[in-house]
Amino acid sequence: MTAVDLVQRLAELEQRVAALEGDERDALAGAAAGDSPVSWRVDVTPEHVLSLPDRPRIEVLSALAHPVRVEIVRTLLARGGQPATALQQAARLGSTGQLYHHLKALTASGVVEQDKRGSYRLRQAATVPVLVLLTAASDVAGQLRS
Repeated sequence: MTAVDLVQRLAELEQRVAALEGDERDALAGAAAGDSPVSWRVDVTPEHVLSLPDRPRIEVLSALAHPVRVEIVRTLLARGGQPATALQQAARLGSTGQLYHHLKALTASGVVEQDKRGSYRLRQAATVPVLVLLTAASDVAGQLRS
């Protein structure tokens, strides 16, 4: 992934975050103009992070450790909230049972949530951390080195 790809993905992420926080039309217009801010603040020490229980973080990492689930997350980042049928098509799954198996892992871990209309979306508080996790994994895998 090139720096240009990362900038593009960050711009798309800013769009999604803005859409989740307010009127989607205003958010899309702001993101297109490049003035949609994204902020994320984590103020903890490494010792504190390492002292936390492992199970919740392992559930998040496990939920993201499957190609179909990453495709679902990618689709939600790119398109915003989606009904199950759209996610099934995007992930190229043959049955709704397969889709709901993957959605269960993503929702149980807190990465994805279902809205009142039955569509699925990335949980607002998880959007930036998920992108950071995927970017960090790409870096560890050597994908970001040119």
